[in-house]
Amino acid sequence: MIVWSGDVTSYFRTMNTSEEQRESFCSTSMPFWNIALSTYYILILIIAVPGNVLALWAFFHQKITSPTKVFLSGLAVADISYVLILPLRIVYHLMACRWPFELVLCRITGFLFHLNMYCSIYLMSFISLDRFLAVVVPLKSKSIRKPLYAKVSMCILWGIVIVSMCPTLFPKNNQAIKSSICTAIYLEKSSITAFYSTIVAFGIPLTSVILSYMLILLKLRALKQQSDRQVKDKVRKTIFFIMTHFLVAFVPYHVSRVIYIKSHITGPITAAREESLAQANQITSALACMNAALDPVMYFFLNRAYRDQSLKLFSKPRQQEQSSNYTQHSYKLNLDGFTEIP
Repeated sequence: MIVWSGDVTSYFRTMNTSEEQRESFCSTSMPFWNIALSTYYILILIIAVPGNVLALWAFFHQKITSPTKVFLSGLAVADISYVLILPLRIVYHLMACRWPFELVLCRITGFLFHLNMYCSIYLMSFISLDRFLAVVVPLKSKSIRKPLYAKVSMCILWGIVIVSMCPTLFPKNNQAIKSSICTAIYLEKSSITAFYSTIVAFGIPLTSVILSYMLILLKLRALKQQSDRQVKDKVRKTIFFIMTHFLVAFVPYHVSRVIYIKSHITGPITAAREESLAQANQITSALACMNAALDPVMYFFLNRAYRDQSLKLFSKPRQQEQSSNYTQHSYKLNLDGFTEIP
């Protein structure tokens, strides 16, 4: 995960010149910029809250029969824990990057953002590994694909991420910091340790997701049943959505972070460069927040209980019947390792 070094209060207190550059960019660049970000976060909030609440309701009212259901439940919890503090980020941008709340809320906002993001990243990699085992080596992996093991691994994951992020909540230096800028919202810490830990922390799950789904696609291609083509096409579309979701939400942020850190540790940068890096940081952080709104769509593809509840709310009975037939057909084709069964 992320490894923090040095004085964590650097989130809230930086060199005067750098802070003035960020404040100037955020408040005077264009009012439209802050309004656009605020509107974007409001839309994320409107979509993510009902989608993830419905998901939790569906997950907790069904029997946990597979590791993926455990991981999906963890994703919903992570998403809800983050979207509940989105109003603070919305207010921050509506006030032209002026933080009107207590400093502790700034820390909590940054903490929950990175907690949600890295838990989501690793839970999605766990799901990809579980789908790979279920589809490619179903018999050999049966003994390790147990909900209990999934719960243990998820608890360990949460523990590691929480411990890694705790320095943002409890900085070593408790001296009051007089600043109207909440830089914890858009992570701006720069060190050689942060540079390498960012690459490793994201590189591992990224590799896992890409390899797992590529191997699943190769397995589908090797299947000879031509009558299964419709189901296999649906599975391919599901994989395409999940991979696109993962790459769009998380890759830009980490590329931006690596560039940001490298730019600051290699030497002084110009005001124009600082402004472009700050803007890229805000844009890619906004993309990462999209994860909370896209996860409910992934639940729809991977969990029948959530799919059925969604169809009851938004679809006609005929569509519900078609969804049920699709899941049953997938099971008969031995593709239930990818599409969840009840």
